[in-house]
Amino acid sequence: MKDGPGQAPVLAYLAFGSNLGDRRGCIDRALTALRAVPGVEVGRTSSLYETAPVGGPAGQGAYLNGAVEVETALGPDALLRAILEIEAAVGRERREKDGPRTIDLDLLLYGDVVRQGADLTLPHPRMPERAFVLRPLAEIAPGLVHPVLGRTVADLLAELTGVRPFGAAPGRELSGVRALVTGSTSGIGRAIALELACAGADVLIHGRRGAAAEEVAARARLDGVRGEVVLADLGEPSGWAELAERAWGVWDGLDVVVNNAGADTLTGEGARWAFERKLEALLAIDVRATMLLSRALGQRMKAGQGGTIVNVGWDQAETGMAGDSGELFAATKGAVMAFSRSLALSLAPQVRVHCAAPGWIRTAWGEQASSAWQERVRQETPLQRWGRPSDVAATVRWLVSPGARYLDGQIVRVNGGAVR
Repeated sequence: MKDGPGQAPVLAYLAFGSNLGDRRGCIDRALTALRAVPGVEVGRTSSLYETAPVGGPAGQGAYLNGAVEVETALGPDALLRAILEIEAAVGRERREKDGPRTIDLDLLLYGDVVRQGADLTLPHPRMPERAFVLRPLAEIAPGLVHPVLGRTVADLLAELTGVRPFGAAPGRELSGVRALVTGSTSGIGRAIALELACAGADVLIHGRRGAAAEEVAARARLDGVRGEVVLADLGEPSGWAELAERAWGVWDGLDVVVNNAGADTLTGEGARWAFERKLEALLAIDVRATMLLSRALGQRMKAGQGGTIVNVGWDQAETGMAGDSGELFAATKGAVMAFSRSLALSLAPQVRVHCAAPGWIRTAWGEQASSAWQERVRQETPLQRWGRPSDVAATVRWLVSPGARYLDGQIVRVNGGAVR
């Protein structure tokens, strides 16, 4: 395997722990350093668990333990070197076996790689024997399969502890929910689909390209849920109807529909289109397909067991922004926001309808935005940073959850506090 930044990204999982000094502070420093490693994108991070030390000298303090998912272009040896550098930077000293430490970072799994060596063995040989490793790992990736044992992390934990969740477990509030997320092969839609899967929902991944959709569905299945693909071109006049029929039939119904699909007029070929062509694309996908798909699936949900629909708008649609893009998105996303309020009245009380209205979210366009735009985002956002797709995803997760059961017809601005 090529051991450098040129290889295709791989999912890896790390365990972390600390039982010396400011335990929480050491963990925070280590995770911050991990996020700064070139070629490493930090994903889900588990809760912290306090556990008694295993082995080592007597009298040690209790550990704080957790697990973290990373997507990396680094090979396993390069990732290990980065981990060791982080440990040194956070003050780890290796004086005795299993002794107290400011930070401990262990590479548990690197894709489906199996190898044995003096410096690195994959998967981590003691992972199946340690509840303090399996418990946080099961929180973020219960469906992850051990490449040697052929067992999921959830199964390994249940076999080790003799305890298995029955029904919805903590942090799995959407267990049994069937969800469709349109435009979920990348960006905000991908983040929403994976967040719903993390909460226990079965997710239908929608896009136009099979390979990209299959990749997201496979990621969703790591959470121990069903992840399937439905392909449809919402830019075509009949695309919404085809998607509605296919999506409803996969699991004989839906409980959650998230209309995230939108025409890309900011990057790639779409950025070079004339104003009129951009408007046509946005009206076809962002407005027409969203409205017709919401109505078709909403009526089926209303006649059945009910559910929740979340559409995606734009936080500046009601206040306005100068320029072609501002005019285009204010008109089209403003229409979606107004439609969502009315649809909520039409489908109540069986179906709740909301609209998430993101602000400055660092998607593909934000990654390449000029320094002037970067400064503008900072100035216009009270929290003084770009939002992340995960920020929108967390909001959608809550809106479709039982915790938001008394909310309906709301426009929720996910924009770092901007009020202008």
